[in-house]
Amino acid sequence: MATARNYFLLLLLITVFASLPAANAKLSPNYYKSACPKALSVVQAGVVAAIKNETRMAASLLRLHFHDCFVNGCDGSVLLDDTASFVGEKTAVPNNNSARGFNVVDDIKAQLEKACPGVVSCADILAIAARDSVVHLGGPSWKVRLGRRDSTTASRAAANTSIPPPTSNLSALVSSFSAQGLSLKNMVALSGSHTIGLARCTSFRGHIYNDSNIDTSFAKSLQKKCPKSGNDNVLANLDLQTPTCFDNLYYKNLLNKKGLLHSDQELFNGNSADTLVKRYAADTAAFFKDFVKGMIKMGNIKPLTGSAGQIRINCRKVN
Repeated sequence: MATARNYFLLLLLITVFASLPAANAKLSPNYYKSACPKALSVVQAGVVAAIKNETRMAASLLRLHFHDCFVNGCDGSVLLDDTASFVGEKTAVPNNNSARGFNVVDDIKAQLEKACPGVVSCADILAIAARDSVVHLGGPSWKVRLGRRDSTTASRAAANTSIPPPTSNLSALVSSFSAQGLSLKNMVALSGSHTIGLARCTSFRGHIYNDSNIDTSFAKSLQKKCPKSGNDNVLANLDLQTPTCFDNLYYKNLLNKKGLLHSDQELFNGNSADTLVKRYAADTAAFFKDFVKGMIKMGNIKPLTGSAGQIRINCRKVN
């Protein structure tokens, strides 16, 4: 009798564990190889078309992946619109009036639903689009690990606390990245994303008027377009010279105290990050190598796998 009972309990345990989400399931570059062979080419075509239409979109898509992963993992939560049961992340301070590219993701998702309905997750679209955006502007390529599933909820509160603002000092940046399992080296390399794209006046106003670790002529040139009040949405290049080319000039600018954001210049301000900034400024290959490592590591932050989450049919809402 005892043996029969033990056997029953064993079967019960096996059933329970089998039904649990595979939280530790590994992502794989070949995840869609048989389920959706055209997945990568469909995403790439959508990204390239969007960037040809507006070069800035490359930086916007890269940023979406970052802002997604830093809030409860890489689960596509940043794409969700508000519902009656939760307030989404789009109106969180780091995203409000600045996160963009949602229509591009919608278009890519619509094409994927035609090619292989209900197969490719929105979270994976963000990861692939980030890579393709970098590559299209001359940056390094890497094999994107895939198999993420989509969340069924979002959190504006978590977005407000997890994504470091442009006013962050170095210790705050280190703490924010460390909370995601990312090292100082990962942080400095991933900050190189700011070699492309633009930032709003509201993001750099404090730096150009209040900080001393900024080139005087650089600050004055920015003050002409970004006054102490007004013109909040006026844009400036994150990388002074080549905002549409993925290169290492971002780091060279930091050496000359020409980082646009306070958080940028904090990476070269007489502290522990200085050595890495000097290395990347002198060696593009070293920057690209560490950037790729950082992107792969960031893309692996708490992904939903197995039976966790879902594959959203519409990236803006839960099925």
